[in-house]
Amino acid sequence: MSTDHPNEMTDEERDAFLGTGGTGVLSLNTSNDEPPFSVPVSYGYDDSTGTFYFRLAAGSDSRKGDLADRPVTFVAYGSPEDRWQSVVAQGRLEPTTADSVAIESLEGLRRVDLQYVDIFDQPLETVEFEFYRLAPERIGTRRESHTGVYGPS
Repeated sequence: MSTDHPNEMTDEERDAFLGTGGTGVLSLNTSNDEPPFSVPVSYGYDDSTGTFYFRLAAGSDSRKGDLADRPVTFVAYGSPEDRWQSVVAQGRLEPTTADSVAIESLEGLRRVDLQYVDIFDQPLETVEFEFYRLAPERIGTRRESHTGVYGPS
């Protein structure tokens, strides 16, 4: 893929940046008068399909609400080799247990490295988790340029 902007990554660069998993921020839509609900998450990424996988806390006490078919934006960012980069993916969360995606999701989950990060105020064995996937409808990339505008490169 050629890029339209010099600060965009190619598909290969994007896939290398995302690897098989890491961390980022997932933002979920809310009612019209509230800001999005954003939460740090770990993700798995399957570069053969361009699909993200998430292990999300669920249950009646979760502030996220119903996640199935929910519009989301996911952002992964970092500065490997001292060059800032980000990937922004938008679409809808799909439960991996749905018949329409279950087999594809199981195959995808085998190809990813979904990190388990403990950010909870209770023992993990008491937290209910569900797996979701995001097959982005839109995905954008950005990387820091080395133009010298803000100093030597």
